[in-house]
Amino acid sequence: MSSLGQMVAGIAHEINNPINFIYGNIEHTKNYFQDLLEIIQIYQQKYLQVETEIEERVKEIDLEFIISDLPKILCSMKMGTERIRQLVLSLRNFSRLDEAEVKYVDLHEGIDNTLLILNNRIKDKIEIIKKYGELPLVECYLAQINQVFINILNNAIDALISAREQLQKQIVIQTQLIASDSIQIKIKDNGIGITLEIQNKIFDPFFTTKPVGSGTGLGLSICYQVMEKYQGKIVVNSQLNRGTEFAISLPIKQLHSS
Repeated sequence: MSSLGQMVAGIAHEINNPINFIYGNIEHTKNYFQDLLEIIQIYQQKYLQVETEIEERVKEIDLEFIISDLPKILCSMKMGTERIRQLVLSLRNFSRLDEAEVKYVDLHEGIDNTLLILNNRIKDKIEIIKKYGELPLVECYLAQINQVFINILNNAIDALISAREQLQKQIVIQTQLIASDSIQIKIKDNGIGITLEIQNKIFDPFFTTKPVGSGTGLGLSICYQVMEKYQGKIVVNSQLNRGTEFAISLPIKQLHSS
């Protein structure tokens, strides 16, 4: 996980500077083009008699279309770079390698960053329903907790994608304070569910129900180990044809050994 985090942070850092350069200059480019287009319009108003060569070239390039379409293209480019900037920020927040020790962090931010990273898999196929409660900051190493989120959400997405005949696919994420010193996060899908036999093995290392080459079977085992490290719990509750729910419980403050 550490090597993966280093790679993600490195890529995010390398992408960040050129993207910021492009994003910052799109607005200037838009203004420059607007000025040029205004000059062209003034020429068209002042000089009604145009040289034949110019008139032919105007028709050839379809100047009217360019004038109407160019601002739209620049707007789309700006939206695209903004999307990349958000993704890079999420990758940096997801890895959090600049934090060498546990800190009090916002778990909602961790969930949101994870969802943004997984957005390509979710898209319009799966509805994400957030039922966020009022959570305090929780003492943990967010990069490791994010690994728990991404593994559970990936499994939920896989379960829903495999249920091809199901029209309405949902993942519900609920957070709440369950005691003065602990919080709970529930991630529930409405997929086909898991049999009791598989539930009893689901946190075993290398256990997987996926086809060969589709996964290592380490995802949920890692989740279990991370929860043990933070004196937390992770339990699964599933019924066939009624979906699967993972409940994560974490103490707000870690009990540090002296």
